[in-house]
Amino acid sequence: MAKKITSKKPLSGNLRSHSCKATKHSRKPNLQKVTLDNGQTVRMSARELRTLNKAA
Repeated sequence: MAKKITSKKPLSGNLRSHSCKATKHSRKPNLQKVTLDNGQTVRMSARELRTLNKAA
């Protein structure tokens, strides 16, 4: 299994309808499975992956 190296967690909030009725909603982070140069598979967020590719 891939190691999770990011500390991102789902964000929770409410969806509001026109009548102001609230229903629970969660936004999940965009986690991707990435194989590093040493062959290790990790799960990182898409933003971290973009930063890693920019630095390389």
